[in-house]
Amino acid sequence: MPTIAIVGAGPQLGFAIGAKFAEKGGFNVALVARRASQLAAMVDRFRSAGVSAAAFPADVTDRPGLSKALAAAEEHFGSVDVLEYSPAPTLPDLAERPLVSAVDLTVEAVLPELETYFFGAVAAVRQVLPGMIERGAGTIVGTSGAGSGPMVVPQVAGANAANAALRNWLLALNESVAGRGVHVAHIALGAQIGSGRPDSEPDVIADLYWKAHVERDAPEVFHYDLPEAFEFQLADKFRTD
Repeated sequence: MPTIAIVGAGPQLGFAIGAKFAEKGGFNVALVARRASQLAAMVDRFRSAGVSAAAFPADVTDRPGLSKALAAAEEHFGSVDVLEYSPAPTLPDLAERPLVSAVDLTVEAVLPELETYFFGAVAAVRQVLPGMIERGAGTIVGTSGAGSGPMVVPQVAGANAANAALRNWLLALNESVAGRGVHVAHIALGAQIGSGRPDSEPDVIADLYWKAHVERDAPEVFHYDLPEAFEFQLADKFRTD
């Protein structure tokens, strides 16, 4: 059975992606994130649905720890055939490092974002890519907000600058490995996941990832589903005011 490793796995989109790959392709699901208790609950949900799943707790800013977690997933399941990278901030994260606008951005503000969104992705890919190239097959998908490129959102300059680096690298990486059986894609989400809009539901968005894996014809997918009169506002769960 093939295996998908979801880095930054959460109970909404991360779970939906794992469930989609299990349903459509019979995938095992390896879950990687910081909170062991949340991962354990997700594993229980998968197993109750008959899906083979396991948790590998790691913080993406601890690059050696992240590499070890993915190596453990490879050993446990035999291989990682699809890697999905999508860490997201928690309330404590945003309390520690609030969002910074473009005009206020400093080197000190952007470095932690680079650790999370870009350096962690490089470490994760470096762990699984050699095996994919050796097997001549594999898929790597990196997820970001649409502010990484397709949209301009000056209120979130630090994370968007880091995600723009991720986007640029993934597009270049796809060009580099396409002839070796590996497909790399960047998915930019302009959506409020779980907001009640049909096209913003996790299961609907998870279809994008399955299509990226099986169709392998586009290095970038831009999913836009924001209200017509959308004005940037931080999701309620991220508010610190």
